[in-house]
Amino acid sequence: MSTRFTPALFHHAQKLLSEMLRATSAADRVVADYFRQHRELGQGDRGFIAEAVFSVLRRKRSLAARCAGEQTSRRLLLAALACLQRMNLRELDAVLTAAERHWLAQAKALQLKELPAAVRLDLPDWLYERLVGQVAEQEIEPLVLALNQPAPLDLRINPLKTGRQEVLERLHADGLSAEACTYSPLGIRLAGKPALAKHSLFVDGSIEVQDEGSQLLGFLLQPRRGEMVADFCAGAGGKTLLLGALMRSQGRLYAFDVAEQRLARLKPRLARSGLSNVHPVRIDSERDIKIRRLAGKLDRVLIDAPCSGLGTLRRNPYLKWRQTPESIAELGVRQAAILTAAASLVKRGGRLVYATCSLLEEENETVVRAFLTQQPEFAICSAGEILDKQEIAIDCGEQLHLLPHRHGTDAFYAAVMERR
Repeated sequence: MSTRFTPALFHHAQKLLSEMLRATSAADRVVADYFRQHRELGQGDRGFIAEAVFSVLRRKRSLAARCAGEQTSRRLLLAALACLQRMNLRELDAVLTAAERHWLAQAKALQLKELPAAVRLDLPDWLYERLVGQVAEQEIEPLVLALNQPAPLDLRINPLKTGRQEVLERLHADGLSAEACTYSPLGIRLAGKPALAKHSLFVDGSIEVQDEGSQLLGFLLQPRRGEMVADFCAGAGGKTLLLGALMRSQGRLYAFDVAEQRLARLKPRLARSGLSNVHPVRIDSERDIKIRRLAGKLDRVLIDAPCSGLGTLRRNPYLKWRQTPESIAELGVRQAAILTAAASLVKRGGRLVYATCSLLEEENETVVRAFLTQQPEFAICSAGEILDKQEIAIDCGEQLHLLPHRHGTDAFYAAVMERR
């Protein structure tokens, strides 16, 4: 370990973990707020604390099985440090009581193979049962193990400002280990998690942080210069910026979202990007009059629908403990309404892409099947063929399924449809 372990460091990690386990907001927001309140912590200290806390969130269920009925944030953290980060009892001695030394020795000796599969794989029972019902038996464990690993850091170059080879050479010159992504023509994968916010390539808009799987959604929509296009659930605009670049900043690109604060985070990114064709628009709901006025006028519409986020567990492990079967059912109703509203914007011959970062059929195929039954003028197009025509060779199926153990990306689903 590069950072020397101290009782003070352990205290910070325990305090942050306690806040995370109580929080309702996103884990990365809780971490950012904590570090903002403790500016005395150096970069190495912050890295140690964040890694320790996120390892608990990823593996909370199997760690709880090691806690001998006392599932406190302190015991979970000690179990993570000893059993996952392989710290020995001598290294932890400064923070251990005599009783904890005895317990921790037993915790380290526990054989995970003796535990039920859902506990061993660190999933809630309901989610494990869902995966058993829709994933081949031999794939469940590789999939979940991949979801329990930290995600790599992917970048997307801005083709309006630079080329991928040029960026790779710059990063290498700066001592960063980077390579071209396997599938996205604009993607770069970094080793480790270097701080990039002040890097000149980031400051001038030449690069953005974006998972490779997310980048592929832009190539499925395949917007062209001069078209009218919408990113229906734009959020902070990562995909919006990609779509604008693929349009070469020509035409009109609407970035719709119901949250003003998310669109506000798009503004500085938009300024760096050099794009002039993006129009952020806050809407009250998918039934907003601003949507109805554009009915039947758009060439292409992307819906990255609000979803459970269970495909992003590599970076958001807390989601598996917050979602429930009931929340998934509620999301399905909302997703259906959003898909219907967004589809109304598409002109004849236009393209519609419905996508989620979820693993669950209820949020994916089930929503699309119901929509196609109600809207027979839309037909499925092959995602694989669309990508293949752009020289992106990937085994993803007619409807896109990206999985971390197969593709090295977050888990994404996408259905490409055309209005005939």
